[in-house]
Amino acid sequence: MDKPIENFWDINLRELKQRLTKNGFDVYLADSADSAKSIVTDEILPQLKPQTVSWGGSLTLAATGLHEFLRDSDEYESLDTWDKSLSNEDKNERRRQALLVDCFFCGTNAITEDGHLVNLDMIGNRTGAITFGPKNVVILVSRNKLVPDLQRAMDRIKEYVAPVNTMRLDMKTPCVKAGYCMDCDSPQRICNVWTITEKSFPKGRIKVVLINDDLGF
Repeated sequence: MDKPIENFWDINLRELKQRLTKNGFDVYLADSADSAKSIVTDEILPQLKPQTVSWGGSLTLAATGLHEFLRDSDEYESLDTWDKSLSNEDKNERRRQALLVDCFFCGTNAITEDGHLVNLDMIGNRTGAITFGPKNVVILVSRNKLVPDLQRAMDRIKEYVAPVNTMRLDMKTPCVKAGYCMDCDSPQRICNVWTITEKSFPKGRIKVVLINDDLGF
């Protein structure tokens, strides 16, 4: 068999799509990061016709090229929450404004086999947008985020995702040196706001693009 790994994940992602659909999510399957971008630009955005767009922190989103596409497009008014030229105060104000856009883009820290999205945020702008605010949310999910259940999802995030992200962001937290979560009281702690999204409400508000590739953390 050619490409057994891709075939393995294709089977599992198709099963996951069925469970997510049952939970009220609109679900799309992508073979790669480029395919995920095409699904968004050629299918999802023309259907939604948003006037305003924004996004939360996501290496998966960046890997698809959608960040640059949305930021530079003349078709949408984009709120760039990644703009490094902004002060922290202006960034947070832009993040608040992003909670009212027509379409918000982000990734997820983990997804369970039951089709539940599990996320942990520092300030809650991403988890807040997933929960309520933007008219539509598009979540890019790579295959490496899939775990069996809620406990494994939370373990994955605390034991791997959070420490690696603090290293990436050059945070001054104990896990940067230790390599594992120490449940710290650091002022720069990024583990503050949990969300578990079991279903999309209203139905179809959250669109999930499952990507048959390893992207992000």
